[in-house]
Amino acid sequence: MKHTLPDGLQLYYELHGNPDATQALVFLNGLSQSTAAWAGVVQALAHDYRLVLVDLLFQGQSDAAPEHRSFEGHAADLADLLQVLHLPETVLVGISYGGAVAQRFLVNYPELAQAGALLSTFPYKDAFFDAIGYSWEAALKAGGYPLMLDVMLPTVLGRSYFLNPIISIEDLKNSKSSQSPAPANILKLTQATKESGNYLEELRKVGVPVLVVHGEEDPLCTVEMGKAMQQALPHASLKTLPNVGHTLNLECVPRLVQLLDEFAAKARQEV
Repeated sequence: MKHTLPDGLQLYYELHGNPDATQALVFLNGLSQSTAAWAGVVQALAHDYRLVLVDLLFQGQSDAAPEHRSFEGHAADLADLLQVLHLPETVLVGISYGGAVAQRFLVNYPELAQAGALLSTFPYKDAFFDAIGYSWEAALKAGGYPLMLDVMLPTVLGRSYFLNPIISIEDLKNSKSSQSPAPANILKLTQATKESGNYLEELRKVGVPVLVVHGEEDPLCTVEMGKAMQQALPHASLKTLPNVGHTLNLECVPRLVQLLDEFAAKARQEV
């Protein structure tokens, strides 16, 4: 489905799950992901929740804007969509890039989400984070998305995944390459990351419960970043997952589903 934003651009979204559920989970993708990245999670949670999957601008089936969107701009786009959907009690779930957008949403639109889950995401950047981002961008410019994937995968999948893959690395590359996002769109997305600063002080304004989840083998969005978010957020809990890297919606779907279900149930009781 498509939602037309105030500037005329269209945001793609999908509705799944139980239309009569009293809670909705809204999912935001990582940098080069689309709504398809949540397939395993959707299947497991569809009976008990309304589920909304969103491609941010420059992702999946959403439009590409003439200029890049800041994280705050993406959050404003999402708010425009959710105001139209009139969802029940809402838990916002964002992974990596989508988690950075979710942070801004929870600060700027507190009336539209009653809880949030921040997965494998970053409240600030350090030199190592920036170096990884530079390597992705350099690979993209030199060899397109396939080369970027070669460079990216060792930093977004844990070592344990390579040793015991759920989907073989070759099949994963082939699947991702067949859905290749346009390099220009990825570069627009990375611009928002480049321009973002330390957001920890802003997170102190969040008044709703927040679940923070990080994989212990994630070199990009580290457990230390998760701890910093937990300490800044007034009502947060942190879960660190052993033998897991950055891509939680691929590497550990059963455990992620369990955490989201338990967190949503607890948030429901607190409202």
